[in-house]
Amino acid sequence: MVLSVMKGLKDKFAEVARRNDVKAIVLTGKGGRFSGGFDISVMSKVHETGDASIVPDVSVELVSDLIEDSEKPVVAAVQGLALGGGLELALACHARIAAPRTQLGLPELSLGVIPGLGGTQRLPRLVGLSKGLELMLTSKPVSSEEGHKLGLIDAIVSPEELLKVSRQWALDIGQARKPWIRSLHRTDKLGSLSEAREVLKIARQNAKKTAPNLPQHQACIDLIELGIVRGGYSGLIKESEVFKQLVLSDTSKGLINVFFAQRTISKVPGVTDIGLKPRNVSKAAVIGGGLMGSGIATALILSNIHVVLKEVNSEYLQKGIKTVQANVHGLVARGKLTKQKADGALSLLKGALDYNEFKDVDLVVEAVIENISLKQTIFSDLEKICPPHCILASNTSTIDLNIIGEKTKSQDRIVGAHFFSPAHLMPLLEIVRTEKTSPQVILDLMTVGKNIKKSPVVVGNCTGFAVNRTFFPYAQSAHLLVNLGVDVFRIDRLISNFGLPMGPFQLQDLAGYGVSVAVSKEFAGAFPDRTFNSPLVDLLIKNGRNGKNNGKGYYIYERGSKPKPDPSVQPIIEESRRVCNIMPNGKPISVTDQEIVEMILFPVVNEACRVLEEGIVVRASDLDMASVLGMSFPNYRGGIVFWADIVGANHVYTSLKKWSELYGNFFKPSRYLEERAIKGIPLSAPASSTPSVARL
Repeated sequence: MVLSVMKGLKDKFAEVARRNDVKAIVLTGKGGRFSGGFDISVMSKVHETGDASIVPDVSVELVSDLIEDSEKPVVAAVQGLALGGGLELALACHARIAAPRTQLGLPELSLGVIPGLGGTQRLPRLVGLSKGLELMLTSKPVSSEEGHKLGLIDAIVSPEELLKVSRQWALDIGQARKPWIRSLHRTDKLGSLSEAREVLKIARQNAKKTAPNLPQHQACIDLIELGIVRGGYSGLIKESEVFKQLVLSDTSKGLINVFFAQRTISKVPGVTDIGLKPRNVSKAAVIGGGLMGSGIATALILSNIHVVLKEVNSEYLQKGIKTVQANVHGLVARGKLTKQKADGALSLLKGALDYNEFKDVDLVVEAVIENISLKQTIFSDLEKICPPHCILASNTSTIDLNIIGEKTKSQDRIVGAHFFSPAHLMPLLEIVRTEKTSPQVILDLMTVGKNIKKSPVVVGNCTGFAVNRTFFPYAQSAHLLVNLGVDVFRIDRLISNFGLPMGPFQLQDLAGYGVSVAVSKEFAGAFPDRTFNSPLVDLLIKNGRNGKNNGKGYYIYERGSKPKPDPSVQPIIEESRRVCNIMPNGKPISVTDQEIVEMILFPVVNEACRVLEEGIVVRASDLDMASVLGMSFPNYRGGIVFWADIVGANHVYTSLKKWSELYGNFFKPSRYLEERAIKGIPLSAPASSTPSVARL
């Protein structure tokens, strides 16, 4: 709903209240949907201006006074969608009639705010306290069928009958043949005050565990309790006040940045705006049945794409096929997939030991080990065997695509399809284009990405591409801190508290140390002036450790229990510190918790600045989206660049400058960061906004 719609509703309800010829009112939507909710771009304007008064105060004046307290019955005729403010309008009506499979929900908390048109007060009164809390705190919609069982919907009728039945229902309310229910006045589903407080107490505890950094969850629970204790009308007044406080919070700014970034990644200049049509990809081949290859094959067959999985011998092939089967059966076990769909997906998978089945494929994804000569040989073979329209994609995570394709004549077809592990679950697909990759190939791969339920982000070609390139300092800065005397487990705990799923050392355990060694070599070769080579991983391997893979790492891994810090790793860490010998005066440095988080993440911001300056991403919000989807950077912080702008480019710059003087070139600020910090220009502003700054 845009602001003009809100004003129009207010005027219309005031008009029908005055008219004697109107006996009852039906509120409905247009174009097969009731309402998708309040216009989120208005909240972006609030963030730009800092003026929350842009959001109209209509919760009482329109929703309560003109709709709920109307002397004429009001019935909502709902179909398609009734989300956010749209559902809140329906909640204030005296009955709700819905078409089948209508989606109903209050997703405001996913945007860092709370329902602002009475949802915190009315929904629990209609569906019960526990269910109302669940629907708001999870932001998950329910169908009209479930809503009917909960008491949210009064009747379900066909779309053709919707208006007719709603009109009659409204007239029946007016003539006392149907109950006249004002949801704000109901208390029968709230339970006693002591019962309600117990439910709210448990909800608070759960929210502290699952959403520790999200203020809107606690605010929502507080508002519900206030309404129960002081009455729904008091809850409405406070709800409007709290909404305006939350809409100006960093959490709301971050979540709304991600909301719009998600929708912007599909716009790629020179690809999506030149009139091209995506070609159909119905058969694909995956080369390599290891962890990544089997995951990619799983994602493809789950989206009804035939897949040929190729391996070098029968043993590896069978292992790869079994991994795909395990992936699919795991989804069934978790209730994410029916057995029938699982069987259908697995019927699309075929194994191969040669290229005979590649003669009619539309897409090949190479997912072998990071070996340049092997990849070059594979792409030379593919060029000869695959049809001319076939997309030739590599899942390499670091190697320059120009090197991979330099021995082929089909460089316009070569593209990066960088999935993140586990490939069938992680939502990001990083599409890497070279200067020679054709727009058609990029568009086709973007379409495949969407079809397999990934979010494709198109990036440029360089070592590590956008995501791994940006985050390569992440583990290195953590190792630098450890060798400066900071505790490994303190670092992991603080990074987890910041909002990442796990700290850098537990992540290293999870990936295996071989990956760490290989990736570190790639980046050390590409960026020798700003890498920190820690001896710690080599010492761990020498000690017979390989993280979770063999149950020995920084943590102890026992079946059925959470990883626990392993005290026996401490002597290895001490040996690394002796070898490294960078502690000032041989003593551990003294740093605050905030400094630890910043010393790990500011080098990532610094590299993000280089990625932006080099044009590796189309726009800063693409890198934000990729950091959230690929590296699990907390979405409520808005992405890596957005978060840096919230912190302030000047603070990032001065901190890095200070650390570079104390601890070396690893922390040296980039030119892009320096220029923007000096001029006070946001890091996320387009490149043309950056004036040149004289070098000092």
